[in-house]
Amino acid sequence: MKALIFILSMTLLVVTHELGHLCFAKLFHTRVRRFYVFFNWKFSIFKAKKFDGKWHFLFFNAETPESWNEENLRPEDRNNTLWGLGWVPLGGYCDIAGMVDETKSSSDLQSTPQSWEYRSKPRWQRLFIISGGVLVNFISALIIYAAIFSHWGKDELPLRNARLGYDYHQVLLDQGFQNGDIIYAIDGQEMDDFTTTTKKLVLSNPKTATLLRGDSLVTIHFSPDLLSRIASENPKHLMTPRLPFVVKDFSPGSLGKSCGMLVGDSLVAVNNTPTPSATQLTEALTACAGDSITLHFYRDGKPCQLRLLLGSDGKLGIYAVNDISQLFDVNHIDYTLLQAIPAGISYGWETLVTYASSLKILFTRDGTKSLGGFISMASIFPDHWDWQAFWNLTALLAIVLAFMNVIPIPGLDGGHIVITIWEMITRRPVNPKALDVLQNIGLILLIALMVVANGNDLIKVFQGLMR
Repeated sequence: MKALIFILSMTLLVVTHELGHLCFAKLFHTRVRRFYVFFNWKFSIFKAKKFDGKWHFLFFNAETPESWNEENLRPEDRNNTLWGLGWVPLGGYCDIAGMVDETKSSSDLQSTPQSWEYRSKPRWQRLFIISGGVLVNFISALIIYAAIFSHWGKDELPLRNARLGYDYHQVLLDQGFQNGDIIYAIDGQEMDDFTTTTKKLVLSNPKTATLLRGDSLVTIHFSPDLLSRIASENPKHLMTPRLPFVVKDFSPGSLGKSCGMLVGDSLVAVNNTPTPSATQLTEALTACAGDSITLHFYRDGKPCQLRLLLGSDGKLGIYAVNDISQLFDVNHIDYTLLQAIPAGISYGWETLVTYASSLKILFTRDGTKSLGGFISMASIFPDHWDWQAFWNLTALLAIVLAFMNVIPIPGLDGGHIVITIWEMITRRPVNPKALDVLQNIGLILLIALMVVANGNDLIKVFQGLMR
């Protein structure tokens, strides 16, 4: 399910990205020969093109008929784009005539530039055409965030409203944190919002943290290698709120249900040992796997208990409430459509700045270990359908895709943007042969990055299997 949701999200992003290129190309009367969703190695699932006054279709096709080629069409049909669906779900492409890119080299271009080619257009028009994908991705993210705020509003968790404290990743436990602590201040600045606090931990290279531990304040000093540790471990979450275990539902054949538990029961102890958080309860049940236990809980405000025999897996077959807004006091903000638009723009820009700032981790000693590939990206999606989570993560990936594409690596949009700006400054075109060399260098760099990123994912999967 995670994989399917991830592929759907990435498909939407790739389509909108390539449509950005296509729309600006069409605006400036530049021919777009092919527009593909997914890659069509060896064959295409679907092809469509309009000529002779009607649409023509091909299914599961390997070779496009000669009659579809531009030179065999009427002049009025030669600007029509071939639309296709490939079978390799790793992206897509927009084949713009007269452009050296991943679909063709300079040797594939006609010797004489044509008026409808990319290379014949004024440089300012080329800049818009090549930037179109990035612009559309970023604007799409802002629109999605505005729509989310308009429809669902926004929940903010005040840091100290999570009264049970937080569970911390081993990276922070090694710095002196203890599970159950609540961060009071970082580098002397009082923290009051969960999201702001997690960002500050990663982005500000903090020196000290003041923690609320029980009724006392404790100060810890971060080690200089904090960022390197974060890069090496690449935690999905540095800190998560400790939630009380409140019964939401039961799995089929649930032990808890068969013993008489009801939705709304709040589990608080095992064998008289307090387990105020779901994390502590799970640990206690695992430790008692296969044994008879006394389970203590509250029902309608009244203390209750029952005896039961745990199975060898130490599980009750109970789903707990995990919606923070149902368990703690959160600040919920509702937006009208007019309020949601500036809020979405502000949040999208803040997300972009945060993501760009977080990339400094790459320049630490273990920075490359923080790179993640398709498995890492898919893992952030829920394993069930959730519209709000889907759109939130799609907007985040739209910003990531937009930012990554403006990095000035040959082969990416950013590389083409730099080349175009260079030509605008020097007023001279870059040699096509040099473009081929740069394109090949960029391709090698991109393949290397993909190998490292997806290799990191496979290593983590293997390590997980070995535990």
